[in-house]
Amino acid sequence: MARVLVTEKIAEGGLDALRAAGHEVDVATGVSPDDLLDAVVDAAALIVRSATTVTADVLEAGTELVVVGRAGIGLDNVDVEAATRRGVMVVNAPQSNVLSAAEHTLALLLAQARNVPQAHAALTAGRWERARWEGVELADKTLGIVGLGRIGKLVAQRASAFGMRIIAHDPFVAPERARQLNIELVDLDALAATADFLTLHVAKTPDTVGLVGKDFLAKVKPGIRIINVSRGGVIDEAALAEAVADGRVAGAALDVFEAEPTTDSPLFDLPQVVVTPHLGASTREAQDKAGDTIAEQVALALAGEFVPFAVNVSAAEASETVRPFLPLGERLGRLYGALNGGTPDVLTVEYQGQLADYDTRILTLSVLKGLFGSVTDEPVSYVNAPQLAAERGLEVRDTSTTTARAYVNLITLAGGGHSIAGTLVGLNGEPRIVGLDDHTVDVPPARNMLVVRNDDRPGVIGRVGTILGDAGINIADMDVGQSPEGASALMVVSTTEPVPSTVQDQLRGAEGILSVHLISRA
Repeated sequence: MARVLVTEKIAEGGLDALRAAGHEVDVATGVSPDDLLDAVVDAAALIVRSATTVTADVLEAGTELVVVGRAGIGLDNVDVEAATRRGVMVVNAPQSNVLSAAEHTLALLLAQARNVPQAHAALTAGRWERARWEGVELADKTLGIVGLGRIGKLVAQRASAFGMRIIAHDPFVAPERARQLNIELVDLDALAATADFLTLHVAKTPDTVGLVGKDFLAKVKPGIRIINVSRGGVIDEAALAEAVADGRVAGAALDVFEAEPTTDSPLFDLPQVVVTPHLGASTREAQDKAGDTIAEQVALALAGEFVPFAVNVSAAEASETVRPFLPLGERLGRLYGALNGGTPDVLTVEYQGQLADYDTRILTLSVLKGLFGSVTDEPVSYVNAPQLAAERGLEVRDTSTTTARAYVNLITLAGGGHSIAGTLVGLNGEPRIVGLDDHTVDVPPARNMLVVRNDDRPGVIGRVGTILGDAGINIADMDVGQSPEGASALMVVSTTEPVPSTVQDQLRGAEGILSVHLISRA
């Protein structure tokens, strides 16, 4: 029997299942952050929703913790890295609220189109304002969806029933898969310029924070209506309020905000805006599903059995030889995704050298985990990564050969016209990127990297350094790639900070520079 600490309300059915399994269920809702440090001391499992923050300090205090369960999808309030370092499994309920979130999106879409809350408020206040709150039909309008994960696809299916044309932007969905769903994939600028309604279904990452900001809003089709039931911070609320006030955006409907809970936003004073207090998952059915699912996952973890929704599967499943390469595989997946600008139809993962003698399936999972980890609207684990690949129409091919030309071990990802290769070097097993497209390089993976293709002529390297230096950007590392013919026509530059788009454009316009590609997801 183990003690399970539950700090927020979840479905009683899930708690009863844990009790039936012989565990002591200690419900302590409303516990303060300081008191949580004491409450977690002898708990083997901790179950939370969104209000409890599981920090590194909480994990350190919970010396007996085996598993942390988040009864929902998002993991913003759980320090997964700290949990992993301490060997604590983190599990969630990734499918519990997708239907509720999709339905709430449609509710806000309809409310925004027909001004339902505004008309209700006016009428109950004694004003008959029939002319003021004239709406628009959904039929024959274009719905733009940013993020075509589970929720995005559910929204697309339901919007199609209203006779809407569906376009979407998601570089990690194969065009053929989108066509099967009767959805046209477009780039972000085309979506902004075409959509009558826009709905967001993306994870909150450095790439998506402020995605809908001044620059994006300057490109939208006049009269667009914007809905967000994904994550707060994806929309710049001040910029959106300005666009609504000046009439470029006809209206907006938001369920999530930059800071939560909140009763203060520049959007709240605008009559064209509909808002709800993060109700996307607030249905009885979603809460029941989340409670039942998380209880099941926690029970499996405490029993030492296979846990389908673990988001930080222990590397103990890999051999001693394979295990050190798991972080490298994930980094290569992230870098490849940024380099390729999404997923290809076919991704080949090749293992050369000693690795070929071992079971490398978990390494391929680490590659997929990195590839999808920063772009989906749900956490990615070793378990759900293959399912995500299948849903996005990505075919993964593993090949192995014990013959390695220049390295003891080498992992190569290829597809879509791009390739990246990496290995571990030295006694400490330091990661290195040793191949990029058709060039040989030798650089450690970094958070901010530029790939610069150039004419093989004197002075180009200095020109790149000068432009970055003039912009106040420090070069942390740099290598000149050699092509098979010996031409030095590629540079990989690691910088201490992200390179702004204006500086990238300046590089692209410099003499001798053929292309500049930013990869900032290592």
